[in-house]
Amino acid sequence: METEAQPVGRATRNAVVVAIMLGMLLAALDQTIVATALPTIVSDLGGANHLSWVVTSYLLAETIMTALIGKFGDLYGRKPMFLISVVLFLGGSALCGMADSMLWLVGSRAIQGLGAGGLMVTAMAVIADVVPLSERGKYQGLMGSVFGVATVAGPLLGGLFVDHLSWRWAFYVNLPLGIIVLAVASVALPSVKAPVGPKIDYLGILFIGLAATGLTLVTTWGGNEYAWTSTVIIAMAAGSVLALVLFVLVEQRAAEPLLPLRLFRSSVFTVCALMSFIIGFAMLGGITYLPTYLQFVHGASATESGLQMLPLMGGLLVASVLVGQTISKTGRYRLFPILGTILIGAGLFLLSLLDNQTSYVETAGFMVVLGLGVGLCMPVPTVVVQSTVDYSDLGVATSGVSFLRTMGSSFGVAVFGSIYAHQLPEKLGVAAQTAQVDPRVATTVEGVRSLPDAARPVITAAYADSLHVVFLWAVPVAGLGFLTALLLKEVPLRDTARMAASDVGENFGAPASFDSEHELQKLAALVVQHHKRNPAPEVLAESGIPLSAAQAWMIMRVFRGGAESGSATLAEITGDLRVPPGAFEPLATQLVADGYLSETLGHYRFTTLGLEMFQRFVGAFRIWMLHRLTDWDPENSEAFSHAVDRIAEQMIDQGQSLTTGKHAALTPTA
Repeated sequence: METEAQPVGRATRNAVVVAIMLGMLLAALDQTIVATALPTIVSDLGGANHLSWVVTSYLLAETIMTALIGKFGDLYGRKPMFLISVVLFLGGSALCGMADSMLWLVGSRAIQGLGAGGLMVTAMAVIADVVPLSERGKYQGLMGSVFGVATVAGPLLGGLFVDHLSWRWAFYVNLPLGIIVLAVASVALPSVKAPVGPKIDYLGILFIGLAATGLTLVTTWGGNEYAWTSTVIIAMAAGSVLALVLFVLVEQRAAEPLLPLRLFRSSVFTVCALMSFIIGFAMLGGITYLPTYLQFVHGASATESGLQMLPLMGGLLVASVLVGQTISKTGRYRLFPILGTILIGAGLFLLSLLDNQTSYVETAGFMVVLGLGVGLCMPVPTVVVQSTVDYSDLGVATSGVSFLRTMGSSFGVAVFGSIYAHQLPEKLGVAAQTAQVDPRVATTVEGVRSLPDAARPVITAAYADSLHVVFLWAVPVAGLGFLTALLLKEVPLRDTARMAASDVGENFGAPASFDSEHELQKLAALVVQHHKRNPAPEVLAESGIPLSAAQAWMIMRVFRGGAESGSATLAEITGDLRVPPGAFEPLATQLVADGYLSETLGHYRFTTLGLEMFQRFVGAFRIWMLHRLTDWDPENSEAFSHAVDRIAEQMIDQGQSLTTGKHAALTPTA
């Protein structure tokens, strides 16, 4: 259950939001910032067979933490959880920068991933603690844009650090920025805990974590570190399957399961879940291994490879935004994932044709195809799921789609990496022998660039051939995505889900909360944002309540300021507002004269009539909100009804502060 936003001043709120957005940016950037640095990292540390784990360990740890941190925040408070996440992220970043072996780097990336998962989830919850619901929509949009920026900017920034400083600075840069986040958050964040302690599905998280890690290791080690028929691979595969079975059994009995199995009774949810997995698989797989081709085969610097990735990122961003806007306006979506999976398959196939003679113009065109395909698919699963599940499952279903997309990214990078690690040594060995060069020289970017003109094409062809197999093997995954998309039904979309479709953060995988009320608050904030004006006058006019918007706001502030003592002074009523308390005295005097408030020695309290008006206004605002949430069928859900009550109270209490900034609204006339 979400608590109400805390009364903090606007300056403090802005400081908190900037700090939180900076923390989210760091966490989101580190999903992709290593892509262009990986060739140089491998050249420096060796261990090319562990290359995929630099990305995968981060994603797995991030996924597991996103499932835990929200519950811990409800139990122990979001401020300490946010601060712990920042410390974990900073510690992991420092260790990554100091790594002197690939295994050290992989382990440090896991620590960093734990911090990143905590940062992203608690950041969303903290915004709900400090930003009034009526203003939250625009902040959600700003925070969502962070993910779009990070996806596009990550590879480019990674390349800049490699070329002008060192790959280690792709991690060290987090330290000064993270310390600023830590300092601001320590001082400014309010301490908030949920009034009811949640039940945490520890066993479910344990077993899904073991299964995911085990299967990722199987795909990474199989055929590389160990033969597919070796005891290690067979035992690990069997153990992973057993963990999955245990996960299913645990989820059937858990009080608050991580991923309720009843969701999969819906063919729509099942299709969306599989589609999310495939989208993640294709996106991160392509982003991770294209810089290797650009640097080793095209001879691009790390920065140049980041710039040369922009067609992929641009296609993804443009298609995702346009699809989101189209869904928001038309409510139609089924065609997009069908076309998108076709383009993903075509893009991966085209990328498999890359060789050391392919021009950059052709390469860029192939990347645009893949980017457009992923972008066409990205907004759909979340929108459809939010339109088909019951309110009680809104949180777990939305977060489940996000969870599976991250898992798909992890598996995509691992599978791509396994194929690459299997292909490259053999092809590079033959090429080095043919070109009569030292094989060790051919394993680094600088070494390949330093080769004689006659020998270099032979070596670069080996890299291109290895990546050819990588992308070709990924095409059937896109084919599976196409078959899955054909099964997706066209269902009527809820108005709130259509509004969310245009949100960049949702499209780019901003993590969702497992709490249904928090997700409903996000949707309600979008409703208010799309309303584009203060709804209080409209609510008052429709309900026939004889109050002005300013008077109704003042009554709500008296209720809030006197929640404990039963009365409130003007200073307590205005509290967090940057307005002298005396400015409200005429309004309070008029409410006393009209019989809504009584005043004793500067303390204001409700009269019987004032309490009645307060209750009528809350009820009217609740009806106003329900009229905009009619497609949620609230009559069948007591929990939904209570959530709407709390949302209505928050909107009245916090959201009418706009009236305080307009002198005309402060006049004591009804």
